[in-house]
Amino acid sequence: MTDFVWSVVSVGILAIIVLIGILVVWRIVKDKKSGFPAADERTQRISGKAATYSLFIGIYFMMGLLWVLLIGEMLLDYVVLEAMPALIMSELVLSLSFIVLRWYLGRKGDL
Repeated sequence: MTDFVWSVVSVGILAIIVLIGILVVWRIVKDKKSGFPAADERTQRISGKAATYSLFIGIYFMMGLLWVLLIGEMLLDYVVLEAMPALIMSELVLSLSFIVLRWYLGRKGDL
């Protein structure tokens, strides 16, 4: 990519991060003013369960990814990808699985 494209993408990513931060802080302040507790026992259990499941999903995903890269290099003579795309995919799988599982377990009802 050219330097111009990277600078535009970097500014876009920074803007998204700042926007998400502002929304999160706004919601926390709004909930505190209304007297809504930040985390009760049920929310902590849901977050703990979602984090545990996400961790295992991420571990298995990374193990599978490593096996694919290893077999591709040894048996199929593929050029091994650099580590950055694999790390980004692993981080996305961990983060998205946590978000989805926390939402699902929160809607599911009593654990």
